[in-house]
Amino acid sequence: MERPSVRFDHLEKMTDDTGILEHGLGSIPRRNEGYSTDDQARALWVCLEWSGSCGKEDQKRLERLAETYIAFLLWAQKEDGHFHNNFAYDRSKEPETPSDDCLGRCLWACARAMAAKPSPSFAFAAESIFRKALGQAHHMRYPRGWAYALAAFGLLQRSGYDVDLTNRIRETAERLAGLYHRHSAPDWSWYEPEITYSNALLPWGMLWAYEILKRTDMLDIALSSLDFLIGLSQNDAGQIRPIGSKGWCRPGDRALWDQQPIDVMKLALAAAKAYELTKMPNYESVVAKCRDWFYGGNDLGVPMVHEKDGSCCDGLNADGPNVNCGAEAVVSYLLTEAIYEKTINQQA
Repeated sequence: MERPSVRFDHLEKMTDDTGILEHGLGSIPRRNEGYSTDDQARALWVCLEWSGSCGKEDQKRLERLAETYIAFLLWAQKEDGHFHNNFAYDRSKEPETPSDDCLGRCLWACARAMAAKPSPSFAFAAESIFRKALGQAHHMRYPRGWAYALAAFGLLQRSGYDVDLTNRIRETAERLAGLYHRHSAPDWSWYEPEITYSNALLPWGMLWAYEILKRTDMLDIALSSLDFLIGLSQNDAGQIRPIGSKGWCRPGDRALWDQQPIDVMKLALAAAKAYELTKMPNYESVVAKCRDWFYGGNDLGVPMVHEKDGSCCDGLNADGPNVNCGAEAVVSYLLTEAIYEKTINQQA
């Protein structure tokens, strides 16, 4: 199927001098919806993934955007190292409960920046944020936050970070493995009694733990759970069909719609990691299918990406795409493209 060239126009349009705005009405930014720190971390990740893999003008544009996003993280971080997540357009804080997911995403984005070392001052800012947040990682209670932390710690351990994170990786992975043992059954290879959002993060985190610890029990959990999720995430034609957010998934009951781009991206992320570690071609195939989902390889055969500006629809419903194009969708699309390119380059 025909795929347009990757464009960063919509990512730039959604970003002002504070950060990337959370939502759009069509492709127009909705300023009244404000900002989330989650989206800044994701957008920073996009810039880092594409650094060095695009043209000169796009490279300069992504460097400018990355500085905006990391400045937002620096501003959103509290004295205790955690992050406030939701801000109104006037930059005032909205009421909320601290989010493990947000903390984990920020740890991962900063670890990516530290490992990439785009510039001394940029790496210094990322490390400053990371070190301050590190103490809060002990207090995480939810598995998606653990998964991001495992990936962040694993990446830095692999990159020769000057703090040994092995014990943190072991402790966090054992907590995640404990959830798997508690909830899995012969017909339910999963960490929770329900499969909800950003599901592939959990096997992704376990794959990072295996890479560092070399424990085959962790690889077994990672691949068993990933294979189970892949089996649930394809239609009869073999196309990607992520778990729908209108009802989620429990044994014997699976929602078809509202399919979210971020779930497709996370599946590509975990499959790419599995391919990196095992070189099993079925995982490479899943990455390609996830990419295809954005270009019409989905239940309705409709493209989710707009060639003109690189914007992406927020979700896929029974009656067609959600025409709004917010931050989460565009970063999911751009990250899936980057993951695909990296996976193909592994094969070359």
